[in-house]
Amino acid sequence: MFDLPAIGAGLPVAQTIGTLPARGNVVVQAPPGTGKTTLVPPALANQARASAAGKVIVTAPRRVAVRAAANRLQHLSGRQIGYAVRGDSRQGKDVEFVTPGVLLRRLLRDPELPGVAAVAIDEVHERQLDSDLVLAMCLELAQLRDDFRVIAMSATVDAQRFAELMDAPIHTTEAVTYPVDISYKPGPGRAAGTREFYAHVADQVPPTGSTLVFVPGVREVNLVCDLLAGGPLPVLPLHGQQSNAEQDAAIQADFDRVVVATSIAESSLTVPGVTQVVDAGLSRTPKRDAARAMSGLVTVSTSKSSADQRAGRAGREAPGTVIRCYSASDYQHFPAHITPEILSADLTQAALFMEVWGAGPDFPLLAKPPAKALASAQETLARLDATQELALLPTDPRTGHALLTHGRRAARTVASLADARGDIARATPNQREVKRLERLVPDLGPVDPGVVVATAFPELVARQIGEEYLLASGTRARAMEPFGSKWLAVADVSLSQAGNVIIRAAARISERDALAAVGVEETTRAFVDGGKVRGLQVRHAGAIVLSETPVKIQGPEAVEALRPLAGELFTYSDKDANLRDRLRHLHHAYGAPWPDPDGLFLDPELEQVAAGKPAHKVDMYPALQRILPWPEATRLEELAPERLAVPSGRDARIDWSGQRPVVSIKLQELFGMGETPEYCGHRVQFHLLSPAGRPLAVTDDLASFWAGPYQGVRADMRGRYPKHPWPEDPTTAKATAKTKNRS
Repeated sequence: MFDLPAIGAGLPVAQTIGTLPARGNVVVQAPPGTGKTTLVPPALANQARASAAGKVIVTAPRRVAVRAAANRLQHLSGRQIGYAVRGDSRQGKDVEFVTPGVLLRRLLRDPELPGVAAVAIDEVHERQLDSDLVLAMCLELAQLRDDFRVIAMSATVDAQRFAELMDAPIHTTEAVTYPVDISYKPGPGRAAGTREFYAHVADQVPPTGSTLVFVPGVREVNLVCDLLAGGPLPVLPLHGQQSNAEQDAAIQADFDRVVVATSIAESSLTVPGVTQVVDAGLSRTPKRDAARAMSGLVTVSTSKSSADQRAGRAGREAPGTVIRCYSASDYQHFPAHITPEILSADLTQAALFMEVWGAGPDFPLLAKPPAKALASAQETLARLDATQELALLPTDPRTGHALLTHGRRAARTVASLADARGDIARATPNQREVKRLERLVPDLGPVDPGVVVATAFPELVARQIGEEYLLASGTRARAMEPFGSKWLAVADVSLSQAGNVIIRAAARISERDALAAVGVEETTRAFVDGGKVRGLQVRHAGAIVLSETPVKIQGPEAVEALRPLAGELFTYSDKDANLRDRLRHLHHAYGAPWPDPDGLFLDPELEQVAAGKPAHKVDMYPALQRILPWPEATRLEELAPERLAVPSGRDARIDWSGQRPVVSIKLQELFGMGETPEYCGHRVQFHLLSPAGRPLAVTDDLASFWAGPYQGVRADMRGRYPKHPWPEDPTTAKATAKTKNRS
């Protein structure tokens, strides 16, 4: 049994650990620094040992946090504590810390998790995709195993949502932290992430004591470290791409220093000795660009909850100071919480995990994945012919597919893809990771790094055009560094603040290998030039055009080629446009059987163009008449009339081109009309005009207008137009013939 009083000495969680429920699911809510990661796992292990249920697995979202938590508990307990991260592990009997990715693959290998009594998911509030999936899978497992429980550990007060999902009580520990003094010192260039801004961040670091500096990514960590080099204090970087030894150097040092870190040090990791924090207020998060069907990392303002957790780092061991390199107004505009990765990230691997798990419509996710992003992920998996073997590989599905395709000698390139920047062929991957991947597949002979990358990401194969590269997906991108090759197999792209695409990692590839990876197709494309249909036979690899040959197209082939242009090819007369707009309003108001006119079947009209008739001379009224639903079409004038009968005796034209029906009319023509007519769920909006046709007022409520604003209009207009009637009660007056107009 673990000695909980000894392990928890000085930790706030020690005051409440005795009331931790011994059965069922639990949400543990405790702010950073209270000791939940250190004390809750051994407490769960003691409960599990009492019932002989098995060991406790704890997930933490980052490798450095997993190892740090395991090492701390091992130091405090004097017992061997296990851990497992990519490429590194240690055995442990009662408690084991792992990353969510490691546990996901264990669940897929053996969904019953034999010998495991409980899974504690730490930092669930960070809403990382793998953590969300682990939570959902473990909740389903808990429904099948009475001796298995799930514990969600959250550092924020947003624990109620997890409690409802898990049908679990909330076990709370209040924070016992030291006061921190927060000051705001904004610097120029923050939104653009300029060197000037990060120089400002570096200038805020105090010359004494231990300081934790938060910046969004590895590039910024290295930049600020360079700016601080040669100063009065040692400067140590801390990020996820470092080796274990490099990470330990920053965490375990017992001297005054400056630690420049990404969000890795935000909540799940303690950096001892820190009493000062400098925060750039930025985070790097995954974002899917649906329009370009690609994902990348973007730099955005962090959330309020993250900014508060960063500030809390300064008050864990003593009173501290926090310098925020942004304004108090900026902070107020930060989002309240982190955006869940499942709503913004590439879902390919998540979709594979859920497919292998057999996740159904009731899969207990806290947030459901966007339908379009999930469909795109499933299309990618179909292209990869994904299987359970691919899901179990310790890689992304795309790079795993490349490893299975090319065998053992692709392992070096695949290992390089995890953290590579620049030219992948020159990268130095972690040799332990290379050997681990080599053991998973047979030797299939030599393979070029570019071919491996192109197999993983065929849609990112690119050809140089001027100073840019055109990706096979159709996106244009710029390279961070010169690669000296017309063709590239791109492995990593990111979106800049301005929305531009930047190639950050790639390998050179021959044209032959590039085309083999993407696949070459020939299609006929049509366009209209001088009113006539022209054709091109296009040879292309994705969006990369290799050659174009003029060809004559006619008949069905011309219609097929013209079909993508149909939406912008034809011209609608006023009569055509009026009927189209009325149908659109009917469709939006009532749905079926009224059709959407934007989905017209235009093959008969396209045949006329293919036969030589200029597109602007094609009558579009028959195309609209074809989609009128019969016999409902007989009610067209009743439900969405072309004209409106008014008291003056004429029919006023209704404009249906906007979001609601509009009638422009001289005010006196409406004398005698007390109520506003309504069509397709909208009241008619009247643009009221003077006898000279000048604007007077706009209303969609005639009754209110007559009872109020009309009296002011009447007083103003009587003097200007004395020959026209201006009755005190316009609802009972009649429009006279001389007020009629012919618009």
